[in-house]
Amino acid sequence: MRMRLSAYSFDGAASPFSRLVLALAAAASGGIVAYAGSKFDNTAEQTQVAQKKKMVVLGTGWAGTAFLKNLDYSLYDVKVISPRNYFTFTPLLPSVTCGTVEPRSIVEPIRKIIGKNKLLFNWFFILLSQKGEEIDYWEADCYKINTVGKKVLCRSKIGTNLDGTGEFVVDYDYLVIAVGAQVNTFNTPGVMEHCHFLKEIEDARRIRRSVIDCFEKASLPYLDEEERKKNLHFVIVGGGPTGVEFAAELHDFVAEDLTKLYPAIQDLVKISVIQSGEHILTMFDQRIAEFAEAKFQRDGIDVRTGYRVVKISDNSITMKCKSTGETSEPYGMAVWSAGVGTRPVIVDVMKQIGQENRRVLTTDEWLRVCGCDGIYAIGDCATISQRKVMEDISAIFKFADKDNSGTLTVKEIQDIFEDLCIRYPQLELYLKSKHMSDIADLIRDAKGGDVEKGSMQLDIDELKIALAHVDSQVKSLPATAQVAAQQGQYLAQCFNSMRDCEEHPTGPLRLRDSGRHRFRPFQYKHFGQFAPLGGEQAAAELPGDWISIGHGSQWLWYSVYASKQVSWRTRVLVISDWLRRFIFGRDTSCI
Repeated sequence: MRMRLSAYSFDGAASPFSRLVLALAAAASGGIVAYAGSKFDNTAEQTQVAQKKKMVVLGTGWAGTAFLKNLDYSLYDVKVISPRNYFTFTPLLPSVTCGTVEPRSIVEPIRKIIGKNKLLFNWFFILLSQKGEEIDYWEADCYKINTVGKKVLCRSKIGTNLDGTGEFVVDYDYLVIAVGAQVNTFNTPGVMEHCHFLKEIEDARRIRRSVIDCFEKASLPYLDEEERKKNLHFVIVGGGPTGVEFAAELHDFVAEDLTKLYPAIQDLVKISVIQSGEHILTMFDQRIAEFAEAKFQRDGIDVRTGYRVVKISDNSITMKCKSTGETSEPYGMAVWSAGVGTRPVIVDVMKQIGQENRRVLTTDEWLRVCGCDGIYAIGDCATISQRKVMEDISAIFKFADKDNSGTLTVKEIQDIFEDLCIRYPQLELYLKSKHMSDIADLIRDAKGGDVEKGSMQLDIDELKIALAHVDSQVKSLPATAQVAAQQGQYLAQCFNSMRDCEEHPTGPLRLRDSGRHRFRPFQYKHFGQFAPLGGEQAAAELPGDWISIGHGSQWLWYSVYASKQVSWRTRVLVISDWLRRFIFGRDTSCI
């Protein structure tokens, strides 16, 4: 049977649809089809690649990985630069420290994530994909960003160039900064020299070895009891989610596994959590914080609130409390999880653009770095500066006053209410906090509450009074994986639809100019948060002010964290690690 197919588009290159037809036809006839696109119009394709905007992505953490997973590579010439060639599922780092989960179970090579479609679909992808969709990854540190010349200066630690430095320069049209944050020591003496941290997979592995080393040291025959107690005193500085989860994991590791192997010293183990605030888990509901403190007290974990660490030496930690003054205690291992700070490369960028007085990079609601052209920042290295309603109140009034009467009717305000809520999300939050269903209720409340809805009119001063407290709902987003991942996904979608949105914008109405913004501003959606507390119990704070504490929440934690893994490989490995721990216990080898 003879079949004639039009396998090439008008420009001489094979179209994706025609390649699919060829593939299906070959499969149906039992044959094989081979395609060599390089024979047709390579020059035109190279020109197309050369015309693509150069995009550089710094970082392979939560924000950077979410961005890369959702970006359409065919639209840009993408370069990825990061000192780590893998993504780490950081919420499970405390589990790695005690052997509940193995290190390689929560990491995924970034090259696999970038080329996921190729690995999953193989021959099908080759037939359907256009050339020029490759992206490059380079394992290096970015040590400086030239915001004026649009250049990124990088340094590789694994190889050197001709001048022996390993340094290179990359040009960009668009720069996506997703480098995250580093540990914040608050300039406390001795922290960098004597404390462990828990931000990277290497940190978790070092802690795991150190825990076993402490037990082995305490088992040596020539030590007295005081020295054994010192070696078995584990101090966690910081009562946030990371510190609390590590304390819970360590307690379970000791109670369920190490006491069986070290019965002679099991009564000498002490775990202390030091928190400068009045409670641990301050970002959670107070009910969760109180339950966590009570459970830790039952488990024998010493929770010290109101204490501030002022100095750490190689064998003692010095704390200060308002009521008791300064005290020192010996310790065997200390883990610092008291906050995050800004990386030096970000500090340098902030100095270049006049943000040196800020804690992190400031972006607008579309994640564009304020004061820069073509630079975006997502994740822990940035914060969003939400535009205030009262800053634009005059523009809002003028825009809504279509008839230039000097007063606004309820209908005129309602006509732009949806766009106002998109541009100023604090408006909708404020109405919900006051249990109001419509902005008309807010206006009626400002005018005294006894005015008929249809007859309500207000001038600019009355509008200011009505919206005076709306901006109280503006809050900074937390530095969490959930926020970073949503920002990465949002920014990728913006870049994917940039050309379409130039002609058909989807954002809110512009108040001072005609038309609409190209995109809707970023809006974070909170899906809840967990705090594992040990003993197969966890606390969950979910949307709708729903609090769940206990064993059921722990199983919910298992299911959520398994489903959120970046690949099926890590999902299977993590679940198998949990099953292995249930059956055989944790591995105590000092590897």
